[in-house]
Amino acid sequence: MNPLSLPPSCAEHLAGLEQFFSVGRVRLPLATHYRKSLATRYNFLIRSNATVLEVGCGEGELLSYIDAERKVGIDLSGEQIARGKQRFPDLDLRVGCPETGNLPREEFDVIILSDVLNYSPDVEVFLRRLTDCCHRNTRILINIHNTLWRPLIDLARALGFSNKQPMLNWLSRQDVTNLCFLADWNVFKWLGIIICPIPLGLISNFLNRFVGPLLPSFCFSIFLVACRTGLPRRDPDTVSVVIPARNEAGSVTQAIERMPQLAPNMEVIFIEGHSKDNTWEVIQNLPDTFRFGSIIKLQQTGKGKGNAVIEGFKAATGQILMILDADLTVPPEDLPKFVEVLTAGKADFANGVRLVYPMDKNAMKFANLCANKGFSILFSWLLGQPVKDTLCGTKVLWQEDYQQIDRGREYFGNFDPFGDFDLLFGADKQNLRIIDVPIRYKERFYGETNIQRWKHGVILLRMVVFAAQRLKFI
Repeated sequence: MNPLSLPPSCAEHLAGLEQFFSVGRVRLPLATHYRKSLATRYNFLIRSNATVLEVGCGEGELLSYIDAERKVGIDLSGEQIARGKQRFPDLDLRVGCPETGNLPREEFDVIILSDVLNYSPDVEVFLRRLTDCCHRNTRILINIHNTLWRPLIDLARALGFSNKQPMLNWLSRQDVTNLCFLADWNVFKWLGIIICPIPLGLISNFLNRFVGPLLPSFCFSIFLVACRTGLPRRDPDTVSVVIPARNEAGSVTQAIERMPQLAPNMEVIFIEGHSKDNTWEVIQNLPDTFRFGSIIKLQQTGKGKGNAVIEGFKAATGQILMILDADLTVPPEDLPKFVEVLTAGKADFANGVRLVYPMDKNAMKFANLCANKGFSILFSWLLGQPVKDTLCGTKVLWQEDYQQIDRGREYFGNFDPFGDFDLLFGADKQNLRIIDVPIRYKERFYGETNIQRWKHGVILLRMVVFAAQRLKFI
């Protein structure tokens, strides 16, 4: 049997669903409130210039609340689509079904599956068919009912407060994650929203905005974000390595001498930041080329490492952008591992981690180690995906993904003087998959750190609180 064909029992169930959805359902005020709550989160996860396909759109009410450049909805029921076209004449609504292969013949940036997987007779076939309208960077955004709420939902249906539904799969978060994996999709982020699905004015608003994010496992709806897996390698022609340098005169030359070949063409961009020693003179004395490519020499116009990274990336032309701290506490010899993560399609954003392997004795103070572990816990909660080390200076991503982060930077504003949080929060906002890459952290052999531990620690905590307001308590 073709792995994408449906067995007879599933085909019969699909026909039964079409008959059920065609008879029409009462539109309850609770349903509209619920869809508007879902749309708030979807609009946070979707870029305004994205192309969006909603599968199982019903009459298109949720899709009508989505802010996107192009929106298409498909549903199994022709009668629901007809009613939707009357309610929302501006929407592009069509009859379609992944299991039967009836999908739009175009590629979309985002595919929405809102409370639809529970109705599918074969979820694996359903998910596999979606690749027909995807490109390599397409994201699937899924929301399902939390199985913890099943008794209450069944009770609401029995009492007539909710529409009666056909028998559901009642998939858990783990079930959906596993089914996605079988269908060559990887769920890399999840979050819980709507801890109070009943419209109770200020009470439900407070609970959903401030309590729900703190108790994601108890929320009514579970959101999952998935990306494609098993894609062919994507080897870059050019790689740009940006090296912010402030008071690092003694390590600049070594950075070039130890730089490995990362692509057929490379550029190393030194950006000097108002040093008190002769760092800029050392950079100027470097040749314009080295054995693997060119050397670009810049002085930043602003202040702080975050500004240096932004200005360095602006000048970069490589398909992959990398940051290497000039103190070389992250060995340049480790950089090929970061490139491999991206080219093999294992992640969109490679984040260096200093907290896995043993580090040099004086590489990190004990207070810094404790702070990094604390930030790891906070960030994993904030981003919905594990991040073990937020402040490692080495971060690597595709140029095209950075451009999306840069265009969306106004959402957070210029709040990060260090650059690490700016990139991580921006990557999360663009639904990039972040993977930790362990490195062996070395003791600096020249100069002193530019970080003022306690002063900058307070700044970092303030940034976490600010980011929580923009990422979780929205």
